[in-house]
Amino acid sequence: MYDLRNVTKRYTRGKDTVHALDGVDLTIADGDRLVIQGPTGGGKSTLLQMLGGLDRPSSGEVVLDGTDLGKLSEARLTKVRSENIGFVFQSFNLIPTLTAQENVETALVPLGVKTKERRERAAEALESVGLGERLGHLPGEMSGGQQQRVAIARALVKQPKVLLADEPTGNLDESMRDEIMDVLERMWKELGLTFIMVTHDSAIAKKAPRLATIKKGKITVKENAAS
Repeated sequence: MYDLRNVTKRYTRGKDTVHALDGVDLTIADGDRLVIQGPTGGGKSTLLQMLGGLDRPSSGEVVLDGTDLGKLSEARLTKVRSENIGFVFQSFNLIPTLTAQENVETALVPLGVKTKERRERAAEALESVGLGERLGHLPGEMSGGQQQRVAIARALVKQPKVLLADEPTGNLDESMRDEIMDVLERMWKELGLTFIMVTHDSAIAKKAPRLATIKKGKITVKENAAS
């Protein structure tokens, strides 16, 4: 699935150079579930952006299924993201004027899926996350947990190989956090996804089969015996 080889990412901030990633080597197998944890500014989100093809490394290789994402054209990279990678973010990123079903359908538009099939697949995806009765509701008519379920359905409706989640429970209380994690873990198992998640939450990190800790751009990975 993923093979990262000596990946670096440098930013210039005034007169200073920030090493967001500093020689990262990481292998993620098909069907793996990896949680990435670390302090703010340590490189977690930068690493997730590399895995999602949202940013390119300053040096090194980010290889997905034999393809170096850093060497693809923007058009080809967009195609890879659209077809193979689903994203879930802390802020939900729903369009407030669209219904739940319409928000989920937006993920299928770039793939050229016809209107009837888009509607059917969006309805099925929302049903799978427990929102079958909320198809016509706007985001403002739903709780934070329900909005995140819509975001999960949108990420999964295109049937990606990879699900990337950046602090998906960061805006939720503890009980809703547990509900969303149950949904994500169920989808990971049922769909055979490769699931990679960034979190500050140690309770979540302790339950992950694999835990990557990143600090000052350096990464360590361990198998989590408590999972």
